[in-house]
Amino acid sequence: MARQNVLGVYADADSAAAGARSLRAAGFTGEDYEVLTGNPYPEGAFGDHPKRNKLFVFPIAGGLTGFSLALLFTAGTQAAFPLVTGGKPILAIPAMMIIMYEMSLLFAMIFTVMGVIFESRLPRFSGAGPVYDPRITLGYIGLLATVEEERIPAARQALQDGGAADVVGETATA
Repeated sequence: MARQNVLGVYADADSAAAGARSLRAAGFTGEDYEVLTGNPYPEGAFGDHPKRNKLFVFPIAGGLTGFSLALLFTAGTQAAFPLVTGGKPILAIPAMMIIMYEMSLLFAMIFTVMGVIFESRLPRFSGAGPVYDPRITLGYIGLLATVEEERIPAARQALQDGGAADVVGETATA
């Protein structure tokens, strides 16, 4: 069962909210659609649920990875080439801490950039991506419903009943 996108374009916030209510009345949940807008609106203004991201995991994983690699690198280097200086221990912890700190930050930044790319769903290997209308950047509001193929007519009807200025689908038949 393939999922396809149907986009309803609305001229103002009131008609977009009516479109969201119409979608929910047709049996769609907040997980089935998302709001596309170029203007700032409060979270949940159209009845949609805020999308959860997992971006915070990437810098934590990167920091731990960098710390672990730095610990292995510094301890391994000092153990492989032991140089006893004045009876001091082989592992110089204060000097190791600087390298571990720097590598933790480096890997946290690298993993954060990779996390932003991943959370943005880039690059798209499965086609052109969701349906989009350039009027959204001019102040219109879009409701993008991602539904199964057999529910596309119901989604189109619900978007039109909500007062959409235009309804755009992925395919010529939708």
